[in-house]
Amino acid sequence: MTVSTRKPISPVVDLRNLPKLVNEKYYPYLKGRNSKSRYFVLWGGGSSGKSVFAAQKIVFRCLSETGHRFLVVRKVKDDLRDSCFQEIKDVIRDWGLEELFYIPTGRSSNLFIKSANGNEILFYGLDDVERRKSIRGITSMWIEEASEITAEDFRQLDIRMRGKTKHYRQIIISFNPISIKHWLKKEFFDTDKGDTVTLHSTYKDNKFLDKQSREVLERFKEIDEYYYIVYCLGQWGILGKTIYPKLVVSKRITDTKDIKPLAQGYFTYDYHMQEIVDKSIKFEHDEEGPIKIFEYPIDQFPYVVGGDTAEGGEDYCTASVRNNITWNQAAVYKDRTDTDLYAKQMYCLGRMYNNALIGIETNFDLHPTKELSRLNYPRQYMRETYDSITKKPQMKLGFKTTKLTRPAVISKHVSLAREHISTFNDYELLEEMLAFVRNEQGKPEAAEGMNDDLIFADAIALEAREQQIQDILDSSDIVLPGGLPGHGGSHNAWDFDKEVGRDDYEDDFDDMDFFGR
Repeated sequence: MTVSTRKPISPVVDLRNLPKLVNEKYYPYLKGRNSKSRYFVLWGGGSSGKSVFAAQKIVFRCLSETGHRFLVVRKVKDDLRDSCFQEIKDVIRDWGLEELFYIPTGRSSNLFIKSANGNEILFYGLDDVERRKSIRGITSMWIEEASEITAEDFRQLDIRMRGKTKHYRQIIISFNPISIKHWLKKEFFDTDKGDTVTLHSTYKDNKFLDKQSREVLERFKEIDEYYYIVYCLGQWGILGKTIYPKLVVSKRITDTKDIKPLAQGYFTYDYHMQEIVDKSIKFEHDEEGPIKIFEYPIDQFPYVVGGDTAEGGEDYCTASVRNNITWNQAAVYKDRTDTDLYAKQMYCLGRMYNNALIGIETNFDLHPTKELSRLNYPRQYMRETYDSITKKPQMKLGFKTTKLTRPAVISKHVSLAREHISTFNDYELLEEMLAFVRNEQGKPEAAEGMNDDLIFADAIALEAREQQIQDILDSSDIVLPGGLPGHGGSHNAWDFDKEVGRDDYEDDFDDMDFFGR
């Protein structure tokens, strides 16, 4: 039915069957609290129903709201007719709404749709230069296959959706995660963009998908690892050769992506006579805090902490805490901060985890290990070095990455991932592992634009564990900060006179055989 020449009407539509017509994963986002963010990111595997839901939401809003000009975008104009345009036509047909929309027919017809109550749906290819200046008054938008467009394309589209409107403005962004280095990951996942909802889905979330299509996706596991990760598991793809078991890590990412830590925050403490007052240490809960806790300290269990300090630029100070009996990852720390503040957080973290053994890399900054010594922290990892003057071996605090130790600790870490991936709990660490590839010279390193700070912190913890107790501790050697469930802040006395392996503040750079990352 053609309605473009008629006076706009306000039809009454019975959509009580919507829960049956929309996949359960998406239905809560049709309307309600989570449905109105400016950026609505639909990402994940193939055949998961992302595009169908984007079309469904546009049609739903056309029925329930007025005054809209929806813009549907793809990189190439010629791709729109058989994808987004057809998806919206199918939804209108499947919902029995043909009488309420005007849809031009024929392969040569213009791409637009108009609803009986006056809403418009326009279709636009970024290669259509002639139409670019005519796109005005956009109230909401759907960018399909967003992985095809550039960050600059997105910025230009974003600024076109401005001004006051009767209803909320929204950009729906749908894509498959083809590369972990893609700008979409940095834009919507690595930083807090604000006013953003992300929704991950796979073929398992699509109740309308036929058995044969499911089998096609699942067969990728045997024939194409990259396609299996991206289009079946719906995880970020790696085009290089990662040194970690890709399928194992990707599966663990899928298992942990929706698991929140038991607690997140940072430590506060009183500082007296240039030392931390142990009884004052408290964990402050903060959803944006640098410390994530996955296992509360278990009474009398030994723990080990591996740390990696920032080298400047985009690097982070990081740490990983492991239970030295079960080897479960108990906590992580990640923050851009000064090394003296980092050392104090490590002091508190170690205290919380039963006086954990702490091993921090010293390649680029000696301050954290020296600060821990100054604070009388009782257990630090020590390495054996060769004194070039006395010709005798000596012990120094901290871990040093060298041409010998680097491949050794990475190899151990890869083995742990391959054999005990269930002990890895941090989503960000797992993503770093997936993007840790061999360069053209065969050296394992973070892919361009990615980090490896959490990898090295965790690998150092694995290396340092040999110096930590691997049996149940004496209860007198444990103190727990307040601020955590089950830990009210009662504390045991500490013996600060015992040997703690303090550094003599020597210049540690006489051992210059390291080559960093």
